[in-house]
Amino acid sequence: QVQLVESGGGSVQAGGSMRLSCVASGVSVRGACMGWFRQASGKERERVAVIDTYAVTNYADSVKGRFTISRDNTKNSLYLEMNSLKPEDTAMYYCAADRRGGWWTECRKYEDWGQGTQVTVSS
Repeated sequence: QVQLVESGGGSVQAGGSMRLSCVASGVSVRGACMGWFRQASGKERERVAVIDTYAVTNYADSVKGRFTISRDNTKNSLYLEMNSLKPEDTAMYYCAADRRGGWWTECRKYEDWGQGTQVTVSS
């Protein structure tokens, strides 16, 4: 049984930083494609960042240069370092896994999801 548990959300002022964590069980963060997604109120869910089996990363244009995705294979955990936060980054953030793994361009079947952690950025 796959379990993904996010933590680290909260409230911060614009320009601030925050680090999200996701502890995984039942799936290897090294073998899977692991992604961070977010969904703002009234908007569709979007993929923020992904790290694939080969540790190649990819980011949404809206966060490129500000967010960094990483993983710790020894802790089987995924992270999202967020800097220069903007009010438009306010959303529920989710950790997700595509167990098939491979190159990030091939990872589209994210079947395992965490419960989410709220990030609120005030201006």
